Amino acid sequence: MSNYIKYLSALSRKTKVVLMLAMDATLIALSFVFAMLLRLENLAFLSTPEIWVAMAISVATALIAFRFFGLYRAMLRYITGRILIAIGKGAIVSAIVLYGAGTLIGASLPRSVPIIFIMFVFLSVGGLRFITRTFFRNPNRSRKRPVIIYGAGDSGLQLLNSLFHGRDYAPVALVDDNPALQNLAIGGLSVDAPDQIPQLIHETGASVILLAIPSLGRARRRDIINSLKDLQVEIKTIPGMSEIISGEAKISELRTVSAEDLLGRDPVAPDVELLGKNITGRVVMVSGAGGSIGSELCRQILRQTPTTLVLFEVSEFALYTIEAELAATAAQLTSKVNIVPVLGSVQHSQRLEAVIKAFNVQTIFHAAAYKHVPLVEENVVEGIRNNVFGTLAITRAAAKLGVENFILISTDKAVRPTNIMGASKRVAELICQAHAQENSATTFSMVRFGNVLGSSGSVIPLFRTQIENGGPITITHQDITRYFMTIPEASQLVIQAGAMGKGGDVFVLDMGEPVKILELALNMVKLHGLTPYLVEHPEQLIPDMGDIPICITGLRKGEKLYEELLIGNNPAPTQHPRIMTASEASLAMSDLMSILDRLMRACERFDLPEIVKILDELPLDYAPLTKDIFDLIWDAEREKAGQTSTPHTEDARA
Repeated sequence: MSNYIKYLSALSRKTKVVLMLAMDATLIALSFVFAMLLRLENLAFLSTPEIWVAMAISVATALIAFRFFGLYRAMLRYITGRILIAIGKGAIVSAIVLYGAGTLIGASLPRSVPIIFIMFVFLSVGGLRFITRTFFRNPNRSRKRPVIIYGAGDSGLQLLNSLFHGRDYAPVALVDDNPALQNLAIGGLSVDAPDQIPQLIHETGASVILLAIPSLGRARRRDIINSLKDLQVEIKTIPGMSEIISGEAKISELRTVSAEDLLGRDPVAPDVELLGKNITGRVVMVSGAGGSIGSELCRQILRQTPTTLVLFEVSEFALYTIEAELAATAAQLTSKVNIVPVLGSVQHSQRLEAVIKAFNVQTIFHAAAYKHVPLVEENVVEGIRNNVFGTLAITRAAAKLGVENFILISTDKAVRPTNIMGASKRVAELICQAHAQENSATTFSMVRFGNVLGSSGSVIPLFRTQIENGGPITITHQDITRYFMTIPEASQLVIQAGAMGKGGDVFVLDMGEPVKILELALNMVKLHGLTPYLVEHPEQLIPDMGDIPICITGLRKGEKLYEELLIGNNPAPTQHPRIMTASEASLAMSDLMSILDRLMRACERFDLPEIVKILDELPLDYAPLTKDIFDLIWDAEREKAGQTSTPHTEDARA
C-alpha cells in the first residue's frame, strides 16, 4: 500500500487531476444509477436512451461545477471539512440540471431522484476524498510515535492537524481538564479527562505527551507537569502564546518541557512608569552587555526606547552577538535608538571616562563581573581586580562625570560569603554604599538576587547536556539548594528596582522558594521520559537500575549548601511586591579606600594570604569553608618551591 501511495504522490499535478475527474465521473454516474434503482427498484430504466442522455448531462454538469467551485485545486493530503461545501454546491447544481434536462428530453425522471442523487454524490465524492486523505497522511503511521495531546482547545486542534501532516507523531488521544470538552470527539479523537492518562498510555502505547496549552499561567502549567512527570513518558510543549503571536515560533514547533517550566512562576505585571523612568529618552550604558544578565537587560532596555544604548563589553564575540541582535530589533522600532558597541574592560578608568563623556551617559547598569565561584576561587587576583576594582573604576567615573543613576547587579553569594567571588561582590556593594554617602549627584543603588535560569554556568544547561549524552548527571551535594528566577523576570525587576533608588539602597528580589538541586535533576530526567538512579561514582553505570545515573561528587571550591539574600532580618517592602529593600552595614569612603589601597597593593604583589586577611577585616562576614588557598598559580608556585598549599591561618598570614 505504501508503495502505491508513493507512486501516486510522484505523479504530476495534471495527471492527478485527470485521475480525480475519472473517479468523480464514475461515482456521479453510479450515484445516478443507484438513485434510480432506489426509487424504481429495478434496472429496466437502463434500456431507455433518454436516461443515458440525462445521466451524461448530469455527469458533465457536476464535473464542470466541481471545477468552478475549486474542488480540483485542493490537495487531497491537506483538505479539510470546507471541501464539502464545494461538493455540496456542485451536487445541487448537477441535480437541478439533471431534472431540467430530464424534463426537456422526456426522460420521465421521478421527482425524488434528484434529491437522492444529491445525497449519493455528496457521500461518494466527499467520502472518497477523506478516505484518500487518510492514506496519504498516514502511509507510515506505524513508524510514527503515538502521542497524547493535552489540551483540546483551539491550540490542541491546530496541533492535531499539524501532526497529521507530519512524519514524526501519530495523535492517539486528546485530554483536557475542561468538563465541557470531555467525551466529545474532536478531530476524530475522543476527549478524555486527565486522570485517564495512565490508562490511555497503557492502551495506546503512547510514549509522548504534548502540552497544547500556550495561554496557561506558569503556576497551572507547573502543576500539570508535576502530575505527569512520573508517568515515564517524554513531555513536550508548544511555544508560549506570546511567542506565537509575535511570530517568533509556530504552534507546530515542539520542544521538550524544561526545568524552566517547573521552576518558573507567573510574573507580576511590571510598573510601566518604573520601567521607563531611568531609560526612556535617555542615554543608557550596560557594562557586561554580552553576559547572561547584561544581554537580557539590553533587550529590556531597548523596549523602553532610550535615545542611545551603549554596550560595554570586554569579549569581542559576546559584543558582536548582542549588538547584531539588538540592531535587528531596533530597526523594527518606531522610535530610533542608537546602538553603540564599545569594547573595553571595566578595570580601565580612562576608557570608562571616555565612553561616558563621549555619549553623555545618564544611566549605568553595571553587570560586568566574574561570577563562576570555582573559577574565581582558582584565580583570586583577577577576580578581585575585576569585581572590586572594576566596580571602583566605573563608580568613580560615574560620580566624576555626573551620571544620574548607577545600578550595581549584585548576587545572593555576597551575603555571608564563603568564597572569593561572593566576598568580592560584597566589597562592590560597599563601594556603591560609600559613594552614596558622598552626596554625589549620582544615585547609587544595588540589586541583589540569586541564580537565573539558563545563565552561563547554571546547572540547568549542564544537566540538559548530560542527559542528552546519556549521563551521568553530576551533583555536588544531595542537600544543596538554590534560588532560581528566569532571566527576563530578573532583568525586568532590576530595572524597576533601580528606578526606585534614592541612594545607597540595597534592593533584594523575591526569588520565591529555594529549589533542591537533586530534585531538579530527578525531574529533568523524568521529563525526558527516562528513569534516573543514584550512584556513588560516575563510572558505576548500572543499566538495569534505570536510564540516567546521578552521581554526588562533593561540594566544589568555595561552594556552600544554601544561599541567602539578606545579611540582617530587616527587609522593608517597596511599591513592587517582589522587590524589597534592606539596610546593610557600610563604610565611609575614606575608611574603605584605605583598606582598598592595601588590597590593591596585595594584588600587585600577588600576596594571597594578605588578600584573605584584608577580606576578613572588611564588614563582609567572610567565612571560607576551608583554610586552603586554591589559586592555580599560587599552588603551582608553592609546588615548585616544595611547599604545600598555604592555608587561611593566622600563621600563614603573618
